[in-house]
Amino acid sequence: MKNILLIISITFALNTFSQTTLIPDPNFEQALIGLGYDTGSPDGSVPTANISSVASLNVSSLNISDLTGIQDFTALTTLICQQNQLTSLDVTQNTALTYLECWTNQLTSLDVSQNTALTDFICAYNQLTSLDVSQNTALTYLECGANPLTSLDVSQNTALTELFCYEALLTSLDVSQNTALIKLNCWINQLNCLNVKNGNNLNLTFFYADGNPNLTCITVDDVAWSTANWTSPLEIDVQTSFSTNCGDACSLGISELNTNTPKTISKIIDLTGREIQYKKNTLMIYIYEDGTSERVIEFE
Repeated sequence: MKNILLIISITFALNTFSQTTLIPDPNFEQALIGLGYDTGSPDGSVPTANISSVASLNVSSLNISDLTGIQDFTALTTLICQQNQLTSLDVTQNTALTYLECWTNQLTSLDVSQNTALTDFICAYNQLTSLDVSQNTALTYLECGANPLTSLDVSQNTALTELFCYEALLTSLDVSQNTALIKLNCWINQLNCLNVKNGNNLNLTFFYADGNPNLTCITVDDVAWSTANWTSPLEIDVQTSFSTNCGDACSLGISELNTNTPKTISKIIDLTGREIQYKKNTLMIYIYEDGTSERVIEFE
């Protein structure tokens, strides 16, 4: 009986020791060989025991087209795989991930719903048409620019401090719930509404929203402050002004303005926020009593 138990134990141990993970992409396997997780020449597999405890993996710029096998890196907290040829990436088994960098690939979809510990997520320069980060409530940094995204909902990501969604196809963006936000770049989109009224505009010192020709109004905390700090050519377009309530789709929950009521000018300021008198041939900013603003220039 003891001999039988010994044989079973040895067989179980050998099976456990010899378990392998399939790595169909030779470039991926060659990278693992170079990192010491495999030996010899690529043969399509790697010992699972060699990778199951790896916490950080950088396989960037290696012409990898398939990361199959990544699912057995179960202890992985950091994955960097940018500048490859990936068309798909399955990280649903990598639930310990806190840092994911996969920019400049050919990804058309990416499921990060299981990566609830994720704090830094960089997926720019892919082919993503949608992105669901509703489960990633720990996110502090999100860079998803240069993707054909038509919408982006970050209302659940209240820990977010930096958002870069540039060069996409977004028509609206509401960051009013992102009260920790200090950096926002949403330039070169198709925005027709933008709500940054989050009570933290004073700390939002990195702000770029130009390249949105349909954006005429941005909802902000304070019109005068935004006008004084966010009116360089890289920050907003010439047709764009600020209001505490633009009354658009991005400002839901804010009481609507009565646009039929004549506006009364409260003061006139220049691009630095300094109050000035009316003057022709000079770009001025009218601040109205209802909180809206408008850029005005009248020529002789």
